[in-house]
Amino acid sequence: MFGNMKDMMGMMGKLKEAQQKVEETKTRLDNEFLHQRTKDGKLEIKMSVSQKIHDITLSEELLQDKEQLEDYLVLALNKILEKAKIQYEQELAEAAKDGMPKIPGM
Repeated sequence: MFGNMKDMMGMMGKLKEAQQKVEETKTRLDNEFLHQRTKDGKLEIKMSVSQKIHDITLSEELLQDKEQLEDYLVLALNKILEKAKIQYEQELAEAAKDGMPKIPGM
C-alpha cells in the first residue's frame, strides 16, 4: 500500500513539474518574436509567439491607399497569426510532454 502511495506522490510531483515547465514556456514565448514582412517591404508586423502584436510598420505609400492597406494587413496578420499559433502549440505540447511522468501503457 505504501509503495503505491509513494508512486502516487511521485506522479503528483512530476505533474507539478510539467505544469511549471508549461508556465515557464508561456513566459518565454511572451518574449520571443516573429516578424512578417510583405514581399515588397511595404508592411511589417512584429508579434510575440503568444500572439501579442508589438509593432506594425508600414510605408507612406500604403497610407495613401486604404484598400491596399486593408488587404496587406489581412494577409500579413493571418500569416503571422498562423505561424505563432503553430509554434505556441508545439512548444507548449513539448514542455508538457517533457514534464509528464512515464505511465506504463500510455
